[in-house]
Amino acid sequence: MSRHRDARTDSALARRLAALNDARELGEGRLDDAALQQAYDVLDRAASRRSLSADHTVVGFFGATGSGKSSLFNAVAATDAARVAVRRPTTAEPLAMVWQPEGSVPLLDWLEVAERREGGPVSGLTDGGGGLVLLDLPDFDSVRRAHRETAERLAGQVDVLVWVVDPQKYADAAIHNEFIRPFSAHAAVTLVVLNQVDRLAGAEVKPVLESLSSILDRDGLGNVSVLGVSAVTGEGVDELRRRVAGVVKAKQAQSARLAADVAVAAARLGAAAGAGETAGVHQQDRKALAAGLADAVHVETVVSAVRTSYRLEATRRTGWPVTRWMSRFRKDPLRRLSLRREGSSAVNRTSLPPAGAAEQAQLDSAVRDFADAVSVGASGPWRASIRAAARSNRAALPDALDQAVASADLKANTRAWWWPVFSVVQWLALLVAVGGLAWLGVLAVLGYFQMPVLDVAREQGWPLPTLMVAAGVVVGIVLAVASKFIAAAGARGRAASARRRLREGVSVAAELLVVAPAEAEIARCRAFQEALAAAGG
Repeated sequence: MSRHRDARTDSALARRLAALNDARELGEGRLDDAALQQAYDVLDRAASRRSLSADHTVVGFFGATGSGKSSLFNAVAATDAARVAVRRPTTAEPLAMVWQPEGSVPLLDWLEVAERREGGPVSGLTDGGGGLVLLDLPDFDSVRRAHRETAERLAGQVDVLVWVVDPQKYADAAIHNEFIRPFSAHAAVTLVVLNQVDRLAGAEVKPVLESLSSILDRDGLGNVSVLGVSAVTGEGVDELRRRVAGVVKAKQAQSARLAADVAVAAARLGAAAGAGETAGVHQQDRKALAAGLADAVHVETVVSAVRTSYRLEATRRTGWPVTRWMSRFRKDPLRRLSLRREGSSAVNRTSLPPAGAAEQAQLDSAVRDFADAVSVGASGPWRASIRAAARSNRAALPDALDQAVASADLKANTRAWWWPVFSVVQWLALLVAVGGLAWLGVLAVLGYFQMPVLDVAREQGWPLPTLMVAAGVVVGIVLAVASKFIAAAGARGRAASARRRLREGVSVAAELLVVAPAEAEIARCRAFQEALAAAGG
């Protein structure tokens, strides 16, 4: 049963470590470097510790100068290996007492502990079996910087932390603020010992222990029980041995320590990232972005050109033949914008005005408004990264939008079905009018030369040639006027179709260059939050 529990614990820890690594990678370039480095250090230490002996539990004795830490170490280990002297600081280098030393050498090399002793049987400490490494460490408040650095380094590596305090300095704010409180998340692998209780009167021991417990509660270690001991009289030493032995027997200290490290690193990443859930991209955000970009690239100018071009082309093809030639002098606005041409649109460019300061400001404003809308609710660093992602293609956006306009199918070369019908009727009407005029001309010439003139057919008293001229002219003019109204309606329809296609093209460019990068960053933010939650357990 214990093996199954250990396997489950290792599996859960592996998942949390993987989640922390995912969160660290997702936060690269977005979050505070110090928080990312702490996560990396935790992952590095965890990988190293998990590759070393799992049969050994490393227990470190940490204490301030004068706490009697080395004396207590000797008492617990039943040895005199640790140096004890009046002169302080006494411990200059860490000392390891090792039980079941087989397989411990790589572990001690990683801990960088050079002085090593093999421990003998100790009642209450080694009865349950299992590998144990007890470390006597330099004072964490030593005046010598190297000593402090050693103690701080090993505090991040040992499996179990034993904080040794004395009646004189147990409430020292520096000890709690700088050393004990930063490890408040490690309560599961923390023992707190009040040494030198022999220096207190019997009635003073309980109040001091309660006072220390109260301080530890404020440090976040309220679940850690405090043990009163005396290295001199041996009071409480057996109980301390039993507690250490219990930790060794459970074989959970390594995983619990690493799990606490992961929780601390995840909390640090969470603090660096901040809280908040991003709004994400909605359809109205896409529409607002596309509308803003369309305004910036003069889509309505192109739509107006399509409308005017259609009406001009309709006039050229359906107007009264006598006057339609004059429309040839009018410039087609689509040709002026290079939007009526043959060939692949992939290499086409419009002749719209290039993006100047005003147009670029419009583009930036549309993108900024979009980025602000989709990043609402996100924490500061992630909101900044989402905004940056939305603006990441700022330089390429004007050209892409111009290409979107140029490649849109405006149906500029498509002829309306009614144009040839009107054109044929117009020419027939003109032929009738010309025929009538020719007929009248022949009659006039014959009369001028006093030649016999044939009787002209009449219709309700009107000469047929005159009716032909009048009918031809009237029909031509009526058709020309009618075509104006029909062309206006057709122009509105084609302009609406052009507007839709242009906006679709702008939307595609916006999706590729603005929306997609923002959505990718939002997805990264959400993946980071999920990984962080998994890492925090």
